[in-house]
Amino acid sequence: MDITLKSPNEIEKMRIAGAATARVLEMIEPYVVPGVTTEELDNIMNDYIVNVEKAKSADLGYQGYPKATCISINEVVCHGIPGPHKLKEGDIVNIDVTVLKDRFHGDSSRMYIVGNHTSPRNEQLCKCAQESMYEAIKTVRPGSNLADIGDAIQKVADKAGFSIVRDYCGHGIGIGFHEEPSVLHYRNNENLILQEGMCFTIEPMINAGTYKCRTNRKDGWTVTTADKQPSAQYEHTLLVIPNGVEVLTLRKDEDFPRIITH
Repeated sequence: MDITLKSPNEIEKMRIAGAATARVLEMIEPYVVPGVTTEELDNIMNDYIVNVEKAKSADLGYQGYPKATCISINEVVCHGIPGPHKLKEGDIVNIDVTVLKDRFHGDSSRMYIVGNHTSPRNEQLCKCAQESMYEAIKTVRPGSNLADIGDAIQKVADKAGFSIVRDYCGHGIGIGFHEEPSVLHYRNNENLILQEGMCFTIEPMINAGTYKCRTNRKDGWTVTTADKQPSAQYEHTLLVIPNGVEVLTLRKDEDFPRIITH
């Protein structure tokens, strides 16, 4: 496994890319309202990335992907392609943004509830996705095992009665959009000891029903739950520091520490 440990200079560039990514997700929040199309949201974010952050979207053109962001609604698990679809009251929406700045990537996603309310089950699902990510982040430090991440997420999902998507995982990140290692979000036997300087994402996808997914054959990208029940996801880019972890994509709206030491 070819894992790249980041140098101090590379870490600083990762911090800059991560902060830019967080600002995109903060900026777009007031626009996520009933009646807006996902394409309009994508255009606003791409304009912000290019003209304000002086960066570019890593998604746009990646393996032929046609848009700057992924916007996944309700039963869409991931890779929802922005288009003419209008958001409606009660929708739950994941927006996934990857900013490429000075050759380095920042990758993050969060859930938004459209309008003033959604169902209690949807609220619980979104909360579970975020809490499971946070619990997983708390395990990260030099000397801990990569498998601890999946175990932490599994405990939260099992307690809530939800399932964890197995078809997609977190990943190393840096100059490459997707680097080693792969980060599994369910209980597993992966045996990899974390080291200072590793950067990777934790991005659990939590489903209300079955963990099984389907990919749209027409567009080749949009992934939905097999039973059409809703899905939720949160994602952060992380750095393993000498005595813990730093969340490189932390947003201002989060009640969670940027740096956790052990």
